[in-house]
Amino acid sequence: MAYDLIVIGGGPAGYVGAIRAAQLGKKVACVESDRAGGTCLNWGCIPTKSLLRNAELYQTLCTHGQEFGLKFENLSFDWEKIIGRSRKVSDRLAGGIELLFKKNKIDYIRGEASIPKTGTVEVAGKDGKKQTLEAAKLLVATGVVSREMPGLAFNNQTVIGSKQAMVLAQQPKKIIIIGAGAIGIEFAYFFNTFGTKVTVVEMMPNILPVEDTDISIALEKSLTKQGIRLLTGTKVEKSEANENGVRITVSGKASETLEAPIALVAIGVSPLLPSGIPFDLDQRGYLKTNDRYETNVKGIYGAGDIIGPPWLAHVASYEAVQAVEGMFGVGKPKKVSVFPGCTYCHPQVASVGLTERAAKEKGLKFKVGKFPFLASGKALAVGESEGFVKLIFGEPHGELLGAHILGADATELIAELGLAITLEATFDEINATIHAHPTLSEAVKEATEASHGVAIHI
Repeated sequence: MAYDLIVIGGGPAGYVGAIRAAQLGKKVACVESDRAGGTCLNWGCIPTKSLLRNAELYQTLCTHGQEFGLKFENLSFDWEKIIGRSRKVSDRLAGGIELLFKKNKIDYIRGEASIPKTGTVEVAGKDGKKQTLEAAKLLVATGVVSREMPGLAFNNQTVIGSKQAMVLAQQPKKIIIIGAGAIGIEFAYFFNTFGTKVTVVEMMPNILPVEDTDISIALEKSLTKQGIRLLTGTKVEKSEANENGVRITVSGKASETLEAPIALVAIGVSPLLPSGIPFDLDQRGYLKTNDRYETNVKGIYGAGDIIGPPWLAHVASYEAVQAVEGMFGVGKPKKVSVFPGCTYCHPQVASVGLTERAAKEKGLKFKVGKFPFLASGKALAVGESEGFVKLIFGEPHGELLGAHILGADATELIAELGLAITLEATFDEINATIHAHPTLSEAVKEATEASHGVAIHI
């Protein structure tokens, strides 16, 4: 069967790209080996946020219940139901995407795709049947998988990746997490909240190393206070695993051997390329694409995680829309430049634009404004006074260069600041924007004022 576009992969890049092409009146097929929604919806973004919401509620009741005048006797949790709720949320949304495919008249094909030649896709179904599809254009959106650690291969029992971590049948008493990026920190928070003894090993000097250093340091103090052991500046020297658990020898600030029944490896991801036609790849194995998201093979495009960092669902969706509109002549495609990054532990972390570290490295002149949630009336009222907003404004024009938030609902508050950077908003414009009282977003205005020494409430 012939199509205008065949999309390989049904994740945030794939399904969004397929729907956008259908909106443009194109005949589209989307091939997915697992289920619509990809890793993000089925095994990443969505189910982990369900788990983290459970943890946040339980933590609030345990640590702040009396503060709110709430009394409990023998407060407990049901691990099986916590995991089950997460799966139900994912199943519901995956079904929703399948309905969107029907609504937009997109052929949804389950199976493993290969590209034997330009314009041709072969699909092998789980039943062993094969079919050949043809299209003028192909969009590769096959994504990534968890990266294995040398010497500590996944065995899906005692050495696991994020996919296995969210469906553990039994809660582990202890866990070692290798890697303190967003995935590692989110799982550290989740397991620790429910009583698992958590140790995180990170070779970089700070957790969440891509974030602003002030944010990383403050979050490290918070998580340590919550009971998580964070070994930063620490390398794994030796590791071994069997059916009973893992032994990991580390060196850094201290040299010791860690033992636990389970190790979660969260050191990054590896590209998942379709077999068949060879593509030009970068040094790490990701698809190389030009300014139009086209690979070295004419008519074949790439979007999402498969073309490299940042590995974020919202970036993947943006890239897919840009690629599709570009390939069908609707506007000029744009590459990603400004995007938010979020970590959903508690307190939450969200950022957009330059860190103070990056601004210094670029030799830019700037002013910094910080406002603590401890001075926010709304934050105190809702019992969420931990954290702060940090804004970086360029000089002499006062444009917003970067925004960094640690605190409750940081991942929601960051959108305003992403829009501000996109519109090249300045100190004067943000300061002139009235923020409702009482809200957590008032901290944005106060941090803006603080950058120029005119904050009212600090």
